Amino acid sequence: MQQETFTLYKLIVLYMLDQISVPLGKSTINDFILDKGYTNYLTLQQAIGELIDNQLVSHKKEANRILLSITKEGSDTVKFFENRISDAIKEEVRQFLLTNNNRLKNDYSLASNYYKSVSGEYEAQLIAKEKDILLMDLRISVPTEEIAEDVCLNWKKRSEEIYQMLTQMLF
Repeated sequence: MQQETFTLYKLIVLYMLDQISVPLGKSTINDFILDKGYTNYLTLQQAIGELIDNQLVSHKKEANRILLSITKEGSDTVKFFENRISDAIKEEVRQFLLTNNNRLKNDYSLASNYYKSVSGEYEAQLIAKEKDILLMDLRISVPTEEIAEDVCLNWKKRSEEIYQMLTQMLF
């Protein structure tokens, strides 16, 4: 693989992260770049790894996903080298982010995960954020994995209603 092509993959990732105000799930970036056929999975993971190693992108594990954010250095880098990304690719990125804007912001704002606890029961973790402010981090112990899955699914569907009810009852 040519170094110039590999650099383009990194610039696309930086451009995506620079165009949105919330962190993006690594899987979202994977889906976009792989669906467009720009590169393969292993090369993309290597590119993302180098961006993290060079502190152009920061990452954090949250619930069952990895969230990526652009750093100041990454933002400066993409602005400096933006002319190496074709207008067509930039437009595809902008269209993808525009089309999926609400879903991406909602994905960042809401998270849920479950796991088996040491007691043998399952624990569902429900998280709500606004920007970088944690609004709620609720853990519920349930007897079965099926119930834990249902709790996580219902959180995605009804989080706003649940959050409003809790705040009205507690405040």
